[in-house]
Amino acid sequence: MIKEISEWSMKPGRDGFGEGLLELGEVQPKVVVMDADLSKSTRTNWFAAKYPERFIDMGIAEQDMLATAGGLSMMGLIPYTATYGTFVTGRAWDQIRTTICYGELNVKIAGAHGGISVGADGATHQALEDVALMRAIPNMTVVVPCDAEECKKATIAASEMYGPFYFRFGREATPVITHENTPFKIGRAETFHDGEDITVIANGPMVAEALKAAYILEPQGISVRVVNMHTVKPLDISVIIKAARETKAIITMEEHSIIGGLGGAVAEFVSQNCPVKMKIIGTKDTFGESGQPDELLEAFGLTSEHLIEEIKNILKK
Repeated sequence: MIKEISEWSMKPGRDGFGEGLLELGEVQPKVVVMDADLSKSTRTNWFAAKYPERFIDMGIAEQDMLATAGGLSMMGLIPYTATYGTFVTGRAWDQIRTTICYGELNVKIAGAHGGISVGADGATHQALEDVALMRAIPNMTVVVPCDAEECKKATIAASEMYGPFYFRFGREATPVITHENTPFKIGRAETFHDGEDITVIANGPMVAEALKAAYILEPQGISVRVVNMHTVKPLDISVIIKAARETKAIITMEEHSIIGGLGGAVAEFVSQNCPVKMKIIGTKDTFGESGQPDELLEAFGLTSEHLIEEIKNILKK
C-alpha cells in the first residue's frame, strides 16, 4: 500500500497540486484556475502556462477571488482557487461561508503554506487555524493530503464531487510515502501500519512522522497502528470506532493548532460515541515563528521523537 522507508523521496505537496491541475486541464474543460498573485508559489503557474485562457490572476484580492469563483461555478464551470491558507480562510471567510457554502457552490479552495514548516515566512504566513475555520462551515469538505502524490489525487478527486472543497498543503519538500496505486478516496481513512497497543491518527506530513515512530517502536515491543486520516470532514468514523475498541489509546498528530483541527474532530466523536484515552498533538494555542522548517518542527513538538515520548507516556498510564 505504501513505500518502504528506504524508498521515500522528498517533494513539496504544492508540486502535487500543480501536477493535478495539469492532468485536469487535459481531461476536464470546465476547470478554471484562479490565483491571488502567488502563482509561482502555489504552482498554478504551471496550469497558466499551458492553459492561459482558463487562468485568472485576481491579484491580492482574496475576497474578490472567492466571490468571482462562486459566480463562475453558477455558470457550470469548476473553479479552483489558490493562495496561502491563512489568507484565503481568514480574509475570505465570509465569502466562503455565505456565498460558497451556504449556496452549495462547486468551488475548490487550495490553501498553500499549511503548517509550521513554512519556515522563514513566519507567523503571518503559517496556516495553523485554517482547518478549524473550514471544518466549522456546513457543506464544506476538508482534506489534508499526506504527501505530494496524495495531494495530486485530492486535486483530481475534488473535480469529481460537487460542492465546496478545501484542501491544504505545505511549502517544503516532505517524504513521499504513497505511490500511484495507494488507495485514496475522499472520506475514507487508510491504515498504513497495523498495531494493537495504540493508534496514531495523523494527516499531512505528520503521517510520515507517525510511521517513523511505529517502525522505531516495533523492535521495542510496542505495536503502533498508523491511520492516514486525510479527510477531516467528513471523518471516517468506522476507523475511529475500530481503533477505540481494539487499541488502548488514540493519539492524533497534525501540523495545525490543537484547537479545532483533526484532533478536535476525533475527540468530538470519541467523547460522545466510544470514550478512550486520547492525546492531541499539534501546535499549542500560539502563533508560529520564523525559522528553519526542521528547527520549527522540533521546537513545536512535531517530530517522530516527540511522538515516541508521548506514546510511551500514555501507555504507562
